[in-house]
Amino acid sequence: MKHHVCIVLGVSAVASGCGGNSSSDDDDAAGDLLGTFSVQLVAPRLETDGTTTPGYTSVLGKVYDGTTPETVLWDASMTSGDCTLSIPRVPFCSPSCGANMACVDDGVCAAYPTAQSVGNVHLDGVKTTSGTGVDLTAVSNTYQAAGVTLAYPAFAEGDTISLTASGSTFASAFTASTKGVGELSLASGSTLALASGTALQLGWTAATSSSASTVHVKLDISHHGGSKGKVECDTADAGSLTLASAMVDQLLGLGAAGYPTIIVTRSSVGHAAAATGHVDLEVSSQVEVPITVPGVQSCTDDTQCTAPATCQDDLTCR
Repeated sequence: MKHHVCIVLGVSAVASGCGGNSSSDDDDAAGDLLGTFSVQLVAPRLETDGTTTPGYTSVLGKVYDGTTPETVLWDASMTSGDCTLSIPRVPFCSPSCGANMACVDDGVCAAYPTAQSVGNVHLDGVKTTSGTGVDLTAVSNTYQAAGVTLAYPAFAEGDTISLTASGSTFASAFTASTKGVGELSLASGSTLALASGTALQLGWTAATSSSASTVHVKLDISHHGGSKGKVECDTADAGSLTLASAMVDQLLGLGAAGYPTIIVTRSSVGHAAAATGHVDLEVSSQVEVPITVPGVQSCTDDTQCTAPATCQDDLTCR
């Protein structure tokens, strides 16, 4: 399943292959996804202590000489509509893969990639407190907006946002562009609740053009205790989504940890042809809100629990 929330960029092209400026037409999406630059609006968030973290704009990217190996495999357990419930599986390798490789399947090791430079990177269409446009700074080959203050929101729905990389000995120059998305907010407000036998209804203000962006949902109610399963959905930006009651029941049956949340992300993606694949520029707006789970009392210390219950490692009172 494609994830719409990408903070890190992985590039698997070889040094001799990444060539040429390109447009952001759909044809440029051919071949492997070599990487993603992310420009994201992160909405204000209610923290566990009752305070609110202000919203901010994030710009970040990292380029590697290979894909980053996944050390947890997700097996689909149930699919309903645009949503899939997946169960984690940690592969086993003997002998171990060592410090420079990861176990990506039973008996299969893959090397960790090395961060690379793609030259000077400039982002247009993103507002700062002093103007528009920003040069991204590479710190240990991690590209970020250093030395400037990004506005929040840094773009509006329909704004043209473009990225230009000058290229390096690793990758030739490329460009990509896409449209800004509107700030996302859930109709339910600051909290949601799961209940056995009940479908979960999600609502938001739809995009002006539902074909210009998509919405990704991630619901993992056990991540603080080592995830037991998650629901992910990719759906049209039409303003509503229903998670079937059978899927909710199965997720609840896997167990929950403290402070469960649901993450909803609206995104628009542009493509740039590079080597045998493409690089994406992803512009998004993300909301993360708490979700109530029956029987789960969240905590960070024993004082938040009713004796004789104590706060456990998974941040629940038991």
